[in-house]
Amino acid sequence: MGLLAYLKTQFMVHLLIGFVFVVSGLVINFVQLCTLVLWPVNKQLYRRLNCRLAYSLWSQLVMLLEWWSCTECTLFTDQATVDRFGKEHVVIILNHNFEIDFLCGWTMCERFGVLGSSKVLAKRELLYVPLIGWTWYFLEIVFCKRKWEEDRNTVIEGLERLSDYPEYMWFLLYCEGTRFTEKKHRVSMEVAISKGLPVLKYHLLPRTKGFTTAVQCLRGTVTAVYDVTLNFRGNKNPSLLGILYGKKYEADMCVRRFPLEDIPLDEKEAAQWLHKLYQEKDALQEMYNQKGVFPGQQFKPRRRPWTLLNFVCWATVLLSPLFSCVLGVFASGSPLLILTFLGFVGAASFGVRRLIGVTEIEKGSSYGNQEFKKKE
Repeated sequence: MGLLAYLKTQFMVHLLIGFVFVVSGLVINFVQLCTLVLWPVNKQLYRRLNCRLAYSLWSQLVMLLEWWSCTECTLFTDQATVDRFGKEHVVIILNHNFEIDFLCGWTMCERFGVLGSSKVLAKRELLYVPLIGWTWYFLEIVFCKRKWEEDRNTVIEGLERLSDYPEYMWFLLYCEGTRFTEKKHRVSMEVAISKGLPVLKYHLLPRTKGFTTAVQCLRGTVTAVYDVTLNFRGNKNPSLLGILYGKKYEADMCVRRFPLEDIPLDEKEAAQWLHKLYQEKDALQEMYNQKGVFPGQQFKPRRRPWTLLNFVCWATVLLSPLFSCVLGVFASGSPLLILTFLGFVGAASFGVRRLIGVTEIEKGSSYGNQEFKKKE
C-alpha cells in the first residue's frame, strides 16, 4: 500500500477533510448572509455571487469524488447533446438508487460549468441541515414537504422566481420522490398495478406533480429535459463513506435530451409522458444489467483542476492555524486544555459523521413506504 492509499484510510485525515469542509462552509454561509443586502439593490449580482460561493463549498465534495477517490464518470449520449451541455437551462431527471447519485450529477455540473448554479427540488427537512440547507437557502432552492396540497403554491412561486436566473441552470428532479429500497419498490408497484400502470423493475413509480409543475412554470426559460440514467460497473453500490476512504468507482450515465416543445402542455398528457419515460429508463437499466453498457457513444469529460485548487486553498488557510493551536494546547501541558481539545475532536467527528449520514440509504426517510398508497 502506497503512502497516499494509506492516508486515505486514516481517521485523522478524514477528520481534517471534514474540518476544512465544515469551517469553510460556515465562512461561506456567513458571507452569503452578508450578500442579502444586495437582493433589493441588484438581485442578479446577488445571484452571481452566491453561485460562486456555493461552488466553493460543493466543489470540495466533487474534489473527493474526482481527485481523492479518482472515480470515473462515463457519459453515453450523442455529440449534439454534449455540445449543448452548460449552454442552456434544463430540467434533469435522475434515478434515485444510490447514495452518491447526487455527487455524480454534481461532477457533470462541474465539468460543464454549472455546479454553482445547479438547482434541485429538495425535501424541506434538508433546509435545516447545517451547511447544506443553509447554502441552498441562499441559492433559492425550492423546498417541499412532499405533500402536494401544502406544497403547490410554494413550489410554483419558487419556480417562477427562477425564470430570470442569470446563469445557465440545471434543475434536478428526483421524480421518484425518495431513494429506491425493496420495501418502497414493493409498495410502489402495488400502486402501479392498482392504477393500471406498467410494473417497473428498477424504479419507483414517478410522482408526476412536481415534474408537470416544473415544466409548466419554467417554459420560456428551460429549453430541454435531460433524462439521466445512472449505474455503476461491477454491480457496485458506492457510498460517500467509501469515497472518503478513497475507493474508486466507475459510474456510467446514459443521457437523453428531449426538447421542451416535445413535452405536452396538458398536465395529464405530460404525466403520461413521464410514465412512459420511466418505462424506457427501466428498459435501459435492464440492458445495462445484461450487457454492462448503455446504448450510445461514450464520452469521458475531463476533470478540471479548479475543485482541487479550491480545496488546497481552503486547507492552507484553515489548517495552518489549527496545527499551531494544537501544538500550543499540548505544549501548555494543561489537562483542562487537552481534555477540552479532545472533546472538540470528538464533537467534530460526530458532526462530520452525521453529515455523511444524510446520504445513507438505510438512514433515509420512511417517505414512500406508505405514501404511495395515497393519491398524489
